[in-house]
Amino acid sequence: MSRSIKSGNSTPASAAAAALPETKGERFGIFDFGLSREQEDRARRLHADAIIVDTLCQGPCGRRSFTPAMIERLQAEYDQHRNAQKAVLDAWSLPNRLALAGSFPDLRHAWEASGLTGASRQTIGFKSTPDADAYVETMPWFALHQAQFDRFDWLDKALTADDFIRAKDSGTRVGFLNTQNTLDLGTNVDRVDQFHMFGMRMIQLTYNTVNFVGGGCMDRTDCGVTSFGAEVIGRMNERGIIVDVSHCGEATTLDACRLSRDPVVISHTGACALLDNPRNHSDDTLKAVAETGGYVGIFCVPQFLTDAAEPTIQHFLDHVEYVADLIGIDHVGIGTDWPLQSPDWGMARLRDWLYGLGFSSSDGFDAPSTLRGFDDYRDLPNITRGLVARGFADRDIRGVLGENFLRVFREVCG
Repeated sequence: MSRSIKSGNSTPASAAAAALPETKGERFGIFDFGLSREQEDRARRLHADAIIVDTLCQGPCGRRSFTPAMIERLQAEYDQHRNAQKAVLDAWSLPNRLALAGSFPDLRHAWEASGLTGASRQTIGFKSTPDADAYVETMPWFALHQAQFDRFDWLDKALTADDFIRAKDSGTRVGFLNTQNTLDLGTNVDRVDQFHMFGMRMIQLTYNTVNFVGGGCMDRTDCGVTSFGAEVIGRMNERGIIVDVSHCGEATTLDACRLSRDPVVISHTGACALLDNPRNHSDDTLKAVAETGGYVGIFCVPQFLTDAAEPTIQHFLDHVEYVADLIGIDHVGIGTDWPLQSPDWGMARLRDWLYGLGFSSSDGFDAPSTLRGFDDYRDLPNITRGLVARGFADRDIRGVLGENFLRVFREVCG
């Protein structure tokens, strides 16, 4: 089922790209790759013309978008509840809530300045307390995203691949709904149908630890996909929802690739061969995903890309290049996962929440940082510039920026 994208009062994509990369006196997208003027012109043209999709987007705003008044508001709320998870999630959602109230134009400005055509919009599937109902807790997130789709004339929901194309042609933007856990399903496979009706088009099977569907990458053991998990994957295939195995254990990932009749994706990861970390994927799992016809998005999480003292966007590009050489350039894309839509205040509380989700102090969250060259979504042109600097062909750059994921989206979702 395809729909017309709202025409609205939008800025043409080419004009938005031409307006890059200066905001409030700061300049973005200017990492020194040593490009010639001809290469800079080529990168600018590619970034303006390409369909660009971030398959695990935590933005489009970053820490620079938060005003002192916004941080004071978050602190006052935190003083009342003292819940680290709620503090982080409140920070993530605050720009969106303010934009819906008509008081935060930076949400749109940051999205347009980045050049993104489409990006994942998460419905958070994590329990705030051990006895919470994860399914119930996803409902406010569905509502928050749907309100934006309904009320912003520059943003719509992507249900089919053609929605991305129409957004690019009209200069608007699209989001596609995803979740990073199946806890919100409980043991009720029919909730897959409900989520599909809400517009969800990608579901990650596990988040770090074991659940009813399978094993996670941070658990002591990996059980693989359970019988219920096999039923969930089958229902996702029937409904047209992409199977994501980013935070799954190796056995669960390989099982999912065998069980799914549709392409499987790793929406955000790095290569274990470059940095051995449980959140990164082995050559075997990367190859298995590619063999399904799937897709691998490389993230921008510094501590999972390199152990260098000063991580830069070059380390992100190292992983793109390695995975492309291993499984083919047509299976590689962008799933940044970083930076978070949060001020430094929120990042300081992130650790306490993540440690309850399977991460530990060895995973580098004691002092979260960002990549030099990608610490704001308005730095996204640096990815295009970096691919030009590394000698990728125009066709391959367009694939990495979004067309490779769009192929999978079309095959699975229509």
